[in-house]
Amino acid sequence: MTETLPRRRTGYRIAWAAAALWGAWAIARVSGADRLPIVGGFGLPLTALTPYAAATSIVPLGLALAARNRWAAVVAAGTAAAFALVLLPRAVAVTPPAAAGPQVRVLTANLMFGRADPAEVVKLVAEHDVDVLSVQEFTPDAQAAFRENGLDRYLPYEVLAPQWGAEGSGLYSRHPLTELPPISGTTLHQPRASLTLDGRTVHVTAVHPLPPIDPAGVADWHRTYESLPSADAEGAVQILAGDFNSTLDHAAFRGLLDRGYADAADSRGSGFTPTWGVTMMGPPLTLDHVVVPTSVAVRDYSVHTLDGSDHRAVLAVLRLP
Repeated sequence: MTETLPRRRTGYRIAWAAAALWGAWAIARVSGADRLPIVGGFGLPLTALTPYAAATSIVPLGLALAARNRWAAVVAAGTAAAFALVLLPRAVAVTPPAAAGPQVRVLTANLMFGRADPAEVVKLVAEHDVDVLSVQEFTPDAQAAFRENGLDRYLPYEVLAPQWGAEGSGLYSRHPLTELPPISGTTLHQPRASLTLDGRTVHVTAVHPLPPIDPAGVADWHRTYESLPSADAEGAVQILAGDFNSTLDHAAFRGLLDRGYADAADSRGSGFTPTWGVTMMGPPLTLDHVVVPTSVAVRDYSVHTLDGSDHRAVLAVLRLP
């Protein structure tokens, strides 16, 4: 008996500690605590791991049941339910809005400092009849390689800001583009352009904030989200496509969606499909997005591996209102 009691107490304490840890994570996610100024280069990357916390939320429940700790089990069960409530909807496709406008196929790809295979990108553009291509980490060498591989045969119009390293981005289009003022005040170039489809004006932004892993990155990341246009801005259909360096679990990204947008992956029930960390590093995360007004119907969504890049390309087939 003298040995059993200390073991029970230890089991109780471990069960409570696990229930408290996972419970705190769930509370932070549900409340959007990562929007607080005190959450910086540690808390924001950690927020991206929320699906992994949810998937392992059976651990505290199992520990509580094993320790026969009824109240810890209640807390752990509530935590698992909270995670399910906020995460599982992204795995379920929603009924698209009634939209009878022109179709637009949008492809976005982070080229990993221009190292992604340009022939693969051009092949994707050709095979899927892409109308607009958004590229990030777009270098002068990548620009030349696209030209050599015949990208201009499919997407002859361009608004480009190539730079060495990660700073460059660009937009290619099947339709004539008019350059718009880019997202200003950010470290990485985020060009914008306008095109017209069947009388509808469409504005496209190549999105790429710094990753929020240090104070400078956190500040730049927040500036980008504050500067992106709302869905009804400028009397145009706004399409945002790129490496957002955020997931659906980040309050800033959800705040952007609250301004009249929908995430294409989420709309098609593919919100858990990873776009980064699959081929070269981990853990796999969904960082690349195509974001459209809620009045736009997302007809299809898919991701495609790119040799040479740590990101996967994202393709969204859209029907404008």
